[in-house]
Amino acid sequence: MTGYLDRLAELLHEAHGLPPDQVAATVADLAAYLAQAGGADPQDAFGPVGVFARRLAPSGASAADEHLETWRWLADTYVDEHLLNRFGDEGWEVERVDPLGRFLSHRDPERPRRWEYRRELITGGGERLDERLVRDGWEPCGSWVVYAWFKREKAVGTGPAPAPPEPPPVPRRPTFPGRRRGYVLMGGAMALVAAVVVAASTGTGFGVGLAVGLAVGLPVGALVPPVTAWAARGRRR
Repeated sequence: MTGYLDRLAELLHEAHGLPPDQVAATVADLAAYLAQAGGADPQDAFGPVGVFARRLAPSGASAADEHLETWRWLADTYVDEHLLNRFGDEGWEVERVDPLGRFLSHRDPERPRRWEYRRELITGGGERLDERLVRDGWEPCGSWVVYAWFKREKAVGTGPAPAPPEPPPVPRRPTFPGRRRGYVLMGGAMALVAAVVVAASTGTGFGVGLAVGLAVGLPVGALVPPVTAWAARGRRR
């Protein structure tokens, strides 16, 4: 794994012109991802290192224009549209979505432009969706699993928009999980635990245990938000 990531860092910096701090952050994120996957082989997870480096590197002028600010960040579908439009108002333009689902974005601090974004579910009629959105000035800027994101400059839909007078600094935060994400993960964890317990105690297969676990764990996970809110109100009182 170390050899693959070292070679990837070398390609990103020397062949694609990414600054060392961005290369280091990217490699650290990938190492954490592989560790969470149980030490998966990076060659199997990401493919050939040269091809993967080209996919991760910013495309077009952004890699050559050193004055552009770049930022790679992640948000789940509870908050992504809100944050995309918030950061679009600050001048951030999304180039694409990388294989880990992160938004690769850049901004010209001297001449920032305002952007707006929307997310769509990819279905069998994805081509027709693209055609309809293009007519309204939207252009695709990335896709991941079953979602596609589109962007357009705000001047297209709302008339000329003034640029941010003094864009705020590049955010240091790389991830923005939604508030419900923890509840969903908790429900899933409860379902898996219940599945193992049922399978071990009854001698049934894991499939039967998982079905029972889902029936038990997911409702319990769904109860966490209202119970948490009720407890918080009680503490405030």
